Amino acid sequence: MVFSAADDPVRVGLVDSLSRPGGNVTGMGLFNSELGGKRLELVHQLVPASKIIALLTNPSNPSGELELREVRAAAKLLNIDLQVVKASTDQELLGAFEELPRIRAGAVIVSGEPFFDSRRAIIVELAARHAIPASYSWRESVVLGGLLSYGTSITDSYRNAGVYCSRILKGEKPADLPVMQPTKFDLVINQKTAKALGLDLPPSLLARADEVIE
Repeated sequence: MVFSAADDPVRVGLVDSLSRPGGNVTGMGLFNSELGGKRLELVHQLVPASKIIALLTNPSNPSGELELREVRAAAKLLNIDLQVVKASTDQELLGAFEELPRIRAGAVIVSGEPFFDSRRAIIVELAARHAIPASYSWRESVVLGGLLSYGTSITDSYRNAGVYCSRILKGEKPADLPVMQPTKFDLVINQKTAKALGLDLPPSLLARADEVIE
């Protein structure tokens, strides 16, 4: 078995270790949860006056707790009141975005996980409808009109999973193939979306961006 995008494969029990997976499973690690705090920091730079920021998480995904812990730690350092909104169905997703104005959230961090990824276009549209700055895990959301993303390349992860499948079909054992770890993390900003939200992009943030979509 080859997994294509596991958040933390050791913590969730997929493998014994990254270097020696053991058993019959290996694949690509994303370590997306650990970047949640960084996403909070980045979106806070765009809404520095806001003391309330929300985290949209899927309670049915076990990785959500890992990300929540990281974001809470960052929020404490930044003196931000972190509000957690949850959704695991389409109806709950609509309700979560309706909740954001009521709790006076100045921005929302969207967890990078399968259910939200499959509703990427809907989430971007909801953020625009409610005029809420949102940060994402993957570049694909920013291409669709999301404000910013910080994370690894999900397409590279899928591609490398295919490479591992090929190696296993040629005789290598999954137990001997170390879990691949990301080495590059990209910051992508949609300048048009920032303008629509009335946000001033700090020159320092633009300078750090790996890609600016105009």
